[in-house]
Amino acid sequence: MNLFKINNFKNLLIHLGLIVILAVALILIFFKIYLPVITNHGETITVPDVRGISVEDLDDFLENRDLRFEVSSDSGFSADIPPLAVLKQFPLPNQKVKGNRKVYVTLNSQKPPLVKMPKLVGGSVKNAQLVLKTYDLSLGEIEYTPDLALNYILDQQMNGTTIPEGERIPKGSKIDLIVGDGLGKQTLKAPNLIDLDLESAQFAIVGSGLKVGKINKTDLNIAISYEENEDNQMVEVKTAVNPNSVVKQSPPVGRSMRLGQIIDLWIYAPDSLNTDPTILDN
Repeated sequence: MNLFKINNFKNLLIHLGLIVILAVALILIFFKIYLPVITNHGETITVPDVRGISVEDLDDFLENRDLRFEVSSDSGFSADIPPLAVLKQFPLPNQKVKGNRKVYVTLNSQKPPLVKMPKLVGGSVKNAQLVLKTYDLSLGEIEYTPDLALNYILDQQMNGTTIPEGERIPKGSKIDLIVGDGLGKQTLKAPNLIDLDLESAQFAIVGSGLKVGKINKTDLNIAISYEENEDNQMVEVKTAVNPNSVVKQSPPVGRSMRLGQIIDLWIYAPDSLNTDPTILDN
């Protein structure tokens, strides 16, 4: 019997069945055997992290891992990595790709762009950190100096030079801050309050970080103090003061004091003394 000779309907069905089986077999062989062989089906490569690698070393680094790269026309800047090092990449690290896949990279700029220096003086260190981050700048050294305000920024510097607000500086620059230590000067000399009216004397005392002590009244209008002359000798100086002004202070002018110490005052007030009725008044 000839297999390919069609004598009746039954033979036709047999031939059609053979053709279908053969077609299915060919399709399975193509997709399950041939394609996986030529496309390395199931064989993938884990994309390495190339961020921070110099573009000069990138070719050999990726070639050893059966990968290629292409530099993107975009660029960015980060002060944390060298110029012309990889800043960004796609695909991202640890993704699975086929061999010979191209990795697209963005390089770090050779020269950082310029940004305007913000105003930090007069604010707090905590606020300065937020502002610097917004301007893509970084916080450098913090130097404390005697001042009554704690963490109050007194100056903003870069490389030892004061940088005024608005001046253009490289992005990523480190800004050093000069801030108050909250203590002020540990010692100071007693201020000269002689012949000041009471309100002015009190203001001067508080402004120096000292405290106002007792307020005494006296009919003495001559203030006696001691000053150093040209021969480095202490000489007595007498000063006539106005009514309602300081005629004496304790500690005296120039005496070494600590912050928070008390200064007592004597006010020349002749009209306020001896106000009791006399014989003549009666």
